[in-house]
Amino acid sequence: MNLLGVLEGILFVVGDEGITLKTLSETINMPIEDTKKLLLELKKKYESDDRGIRISYLGDAFKLTTKKEHKDYYQKLIENPDSNMLSQAALETLAIIAYNQPITRVEVDEIRGVSSGHMIRKLVAKNLIKEAGKSTLPGRPNLYKTTSDFLDFFGLSTINDLPKIENDDPKLVEQKDLFTSIYKENKE
Repeated sequence: MNLLGVLEGILFVVGDEGITLKTLSETINMPIEDTKKLLLELKKKYESDDRGIRISYLGDAFKLTTKKEHKDYYQKLIENPDSNMLSQAALETLAIIAYNQPITRVEVDEIRGVSSGHMIRKLVAKNLIKEAGKSTLPGRPNLYKTTSDFLDFFGLSTINDLPKIENDDPKLVEQKDLFTSIYKENKE
C-alpha cells in the first residue's frame, strides 16, 4: 500500500479542520517519528512548482492549503461574475445563517449535518455574510450574519423581509401532541 497516497487522502478528508501528528500516527498505525518522516516526504513533493497546494502546519494541525503565490488567480475566480452562481450547499448554508443569525460555524454544521467551513469562507469572500463578533461559547468562535450585499443580492429591504417558514412536519406536530398529552393532569 502506498502510504503517501493514504496520507494525502487523509489530509484531503480532514479538510479545514486539519489533523494532529498524534491522530495521524494513530490513524495510519505508525510510530510518530515514522509518520513525521512520511509527512515531510509528502510536504517536499508539494513544494514543487508544478503543484498548487502544500501542506501547512496551522493551529496545531496539518492541513492542505493553497499556495500564496497563486492567490491572484483564486481571487479572480471568486470575483468572476460567471462564478457568482450559488451552489445548493452555499444556498443552504446562507439560508441557515440568514434565519438564525448571529450563528457560529459549528451551529451551522449541526443544522446541515456536514462541515460548512468551506461554504462559509466562500460566502464571506462573496460578501454575502460577515463576522459579527465572538460567541460566549468555549473557544469564543466567530459569529456570522448576513450583509447588506446579501439583501441586495436577494432584493430584500431588511432581513425581516425573508419569507416566513412554516413547519408543518407531521412528526414534529405528533411529538408536540405526545409531549403535551403525557404531562396533562389526570383528574380521575
